[in-house]
Order: sequence, then C-alpha cells, then structure tokens
Amino acid sequence: MAARLVAALVSAALLAVSGWGWYLTQVADASVNRTDAIPTSGNDGIGTDMNLLLVGQDGRTDLTPEQLAELNAGANDSGGLNTDTMILVHVPADGSRASFVSFPRDSYVEIPGHGKDKLNAAYAYGYSSAGSQASTAEKEAAGAQLLVQTISKLSGLQIDHYAEVDLLGFFNLATVVGGVEVNLCYAVDDSQYSGAVFPAGKQTITGADALKFVRERHGVRPDGSPALPRGDLDRIVRQQVFIAGVVRKILSEDVLLDLGKQRQLVKAAAGSLTVDRSLDLLDLAKQMQSVTAGSIDFQTVPVADANAHDDQGRSIVKLEDEDTLHAFFAQLSASPADAQGGGQPATQTVAPGEVKVAVYNGSGTAGLAGQAKTALQAAGFVVTSTGNADSSDYATTEIRYAAGDEALAATLAASVPGAALKQVDDAGAGTVQLVIGKDFNGIGQAVTAPAAPASSSADTPRTAADTSCIN
Repeated sequence: MAARLVAALVSAALLAVSGWGWYLTQVADASVNRTDAIPTSGNDGIGTDMNLLLVGQDGRTDLTPEQLAELNAGANDSGGLNTDTMILVHVPADGSRASFVSFPRDSYVEIPGHGKDKLNAAYAYGYSSAGSQASTAEKEAAGAQLLVQTISKLSGLQIDHYAEVDLLGFFNLATVVGGVEVNLCYAVDDSQYSGAVFPAGKQTITGADALKFVRERHGVRPDGSPALPRGDLDRIVRQQVFIAGVVRKILSEDVLLDLGKQRQLVKAAAGSLTVDRSLDLLDLAKQMQSVTAGSIDFQTVPVADANAHDDQGRSIVKLEDEDTLHAFFAQLSASPADAQGGGQPATQTVAPGEVKVAVYNGSGTAGLAGQAKTALQAAGFVVTSTGNADSSDYATTEIRYAAGDEALAATLAASVPGAALKQVDDAGAGTVQLVIGKDFNGIGQAVTAPAAPASSSADTPRTAADTSCIN
C-alpha cells in the first residue's frame, strides 16, 4: 500500500540538486502528515545506512459507501487497525542501491510487551495501549512506535524513518501516476473478495484495479487452481512488482519531461502519507539520487514455514530464527570489500594497549574465554575480566561497546574479523565486551561466515527492472 511513497521519493531524488527539486520538496513538506512514529527505546542499531519502514494501513473509515463498493473494501472485509503491508527499505550510506524487504502480515513474532502474535497486530496493540484518554494522534503514534520496535527487534536494525498510507491514499496515488504495467503468468478471477479479474500477460492497471491487484489473496485460474498458490507470499510479490512498475514509470520520459505531472505526483503523494517527525524529504531524496531501477531489489524476509499454525489453530507464517534474520539484514549493506574484511565499518582505531576488554564465553565450549584472554594480552590488549555470557548459545561473536567507544570497538574488531559490532546501553564506558559465539575461531582469525539463510518462500531477489511474469 506504500508504493506511492516510492514514486514521490524517486521523483524528488532525480531532481534533488536542482531548484525544481527543492521546490518539489517544499510542496511535499507543506502537505505531508507527521506523527511521532520513532520510539526513544527498543529501536537499536548502528551505522550511517538509512532504514525506512513503509506501512500499508488497512483502515477505511475515510471511505464513502460508494468508494467502499468501487474498491471491494466493504465493511465486512478485514480492515480496522491492521497493517497488512510492511516493507523495510534499506539504503546504504553511499546511496548506490536500495533493498525492499517485505514482511508477511501473518508472521508469528514477539511483540514487545504483548507476547507472541501476528505481526500485523503490533500497530493495534500499541494503539490500544495508549489508553482511552489519549487523542487519536497519540494512539496512532503509539501504534506506529510499537510496530517500529517489533521490526527493529526482528531485523536487528535501527529504524530511522516511518511512512504510512491507507487504502484511500493508495487509490488516489495509483490514479495520479497514470497506470503501471504488470505481467501475469495466468489469468485470474477473484470476483468474490478483492474484485481482481485480470487476463494473462502484460497490462496497465490504475486506480481501483491497482488496489485490487495488490490486495488479491483468493481467486482461481482458468483451470480452477488457486490464483496465488502461496497465499500472502504471492501477494507480497504482487506488491513488490507494482512498486517496481511505479519506479519504472517515474524514471520514464512520461514523468521526467513533464514538470506538471511531477508536481501533481509529489503533491498527491505527500497529501496521502503520514511520516515521522524527523523525515527530511530533500535529504532522503539526495541520499537516493544515485538509485536506478536496476539497483533496487525486492526480497521477502527469510521464512521457515509459510503454512504453520499457532496454539489456537490460526494460520501463521513462521520466520527463521533471530540469528538468521539478523544475518540476513546485516548483509544488505555488505559490499564485496566488506565481505572480505568482515563487513566492519571503516572507523578510526587506536593502539591495542588503549583498549580494555571484558571477555564472555557464550559459545558453549569450555575454556574459550581464557584462551581469548591469553591471545588478546599477547596482542597488547588489556583484559579486565573473563567469564560466561548470559547464555551458552550465541551463534555469532559480538563486540559490544558504549556510545563514544567506537574507536575501541573497531580496534578489537580488527583482531576478530567478522564479529558483529553492537552499541549497547549496558556496556561500561571505556571497556569493550567480547562475547564469544559458536562462530569464534580464535583471536586473529575471522569468524565462520554464516551460511546464506534458506527461505521456504523460495524467492530470488527481483530488481525494479525485472518485467517477467508473476502469479
């Protein structure tokens, strides 16, 4: 549902350094809605990369009965406070590319403070927890903040920005763009639910048809088989393909050479969006100005079981374990040079003798903390203590440090290539913590690289330039 934000951002990115680009961002800033979506805690991560959470809100309170009928979004359909589209957009600091990672709405996850439930319930939990005395704006902010905290925990990344659009906003924006080309492998008929009825092959969709295209989950092919055999996983591909089509449309001469259409598009996009308080559209556009259709890829978060059930018998999507998810998201920024050097940021270092290290063994293998201490001291580091970690089941080795101790952590990281760097609140200033995981091979040796995460969704990344057919 957040596809139109992409259009606005890419359009502005192409013109960010020009006076016209500045004007367009002023138009956007004047009409965009703002909310306190970014929490002050429970949203952890480091680095200069940008992570933006795109959310499609299924609310329909602003729709008239006529609009509900046109969009096949009747009162008996789901809706309410559920967030049925959640996409994390990751842009490396150099702005050379962008990764869009989709989360299935039925992902069964830990929602901070509320236990395990489907991911699309996180917003509703936060909204309701604000209390009956809170204003609607405060409830919406609380919902967004809890969703951000949930995604941050899943990904291991700090979420910097938030953008949300509802059904009516998507409809308006899909109309303004003037149609997007999609390519279906099979004809589909979902007259009963979403109203999606499309022939096979390439076709241009817009307005209500665009909304039906990205919302379809049911329906059949001409031979009677399911239109989307993988359910929500196939619907996610639909959403990704539509966003890709929008990107191609924005990069086409139809928009690049039409200043009036650019202004209309940016104004409509901004008016349909709710974003966090700190999102600077011009800065974001500048960061993305080098991105092209071929350098935008679309993926789905690694899935262990797309057909699982919870204790209540509800259908859920079981994601891979936390370590696998964190490894997946960590590689989004990795360049070939990073891979060879362990993926550590190029941070200033100091002499080993200036680095105090507390060593904790979380590998489950006895004696490693003592061995690491001896090797670290031989390398000139000052080891202040050794002991066992809070768990003996750490899959990855971590270097934890307090804010301001980046140079100390980077120095230690050079002696444990590939260890994960984490800024944490409970690390004492001036002392870096080495938590030994199962991938530890000794001081001076690179940790064992994680295997590429397997995904039962069996999706290979698509780029925005890919026009091959889909379900």
